[in-house]
Amino acid sequence: MSPVPAQPKIYHITHVDNLAAIVTDRKLLSDATMLAQGGPNVTIGMSVIKKRRVEEIEVPCHPGTKVGDFVPFYFCPRSVMLYLIHRANHPDLTYRGGQGPIVHLEADMHEIVAWADGRDRRWAFSLSNAGAFYVQILEGLHQLDRVNWTAVAETDFRPPDIMEGKQAEFLVHGSFPWKLVRRIGVYSARIKAQAEASLTHAEHKPPVEILRDWYY
Repeated sequence: MSPVPAQPKIYHITHVDNLAAIVTDRKLLSDATMLAQGGPNVTIGMSVIKKRRVEEIEVPCHPGTKVGDFVPFYFCPRSVMLYLIHRANHPDLTYRGGQGPIVHLEADMHEIVAWADGRDRRWAFSLSNAGAFYVQILEGLHQLDRVNWTAVAETDFRPPDIMEGKQAEFLVHGSFPWKLVRRIGVYSARIKAQAEASLTHAEHKPPVEILRDWYY
């Protein structure tokens, strides 16, 4: 396995049509909170897995919480989930709009940990898909070397162990502040313009960049 990166980044993906509401709220919300409020404008995840995360899969290092109580991030752009969105043929995926309208919200993991620790905000990370019943979920920076960083960085995730490791997640309990999003990656000039329009009245305006290597 590769060593832990010196400055790991984390990535939340969402549909560009959800961006204006996130900016207005000044935070990203957990799936549990979003569902209680009626859901986002556009849902891009798999409803079966989201339901499982909210209702069934516990986070043992934070007793009394479920995975769906946390805002999820991947440790890489161009995730396995984005590939499923791109292919648009998975039977459990309702969204069929492809990867073009999907935006990546990038943040700095160590900055988030410092912010969370300073507010007693719970956080954790998984070693694979946090929506799977067999997932291992841990806390503490001293355990980050258990993430398969080689798999995280791989672009060919056909081997089962690589696919598992690449789906590792970073989880922030409850909500995540918009002000800590440091960059927005998009697929095209059209989506860049739409994303920038969503930031018109925002106090915090992270740069929006066309980053095709974050996509398929």
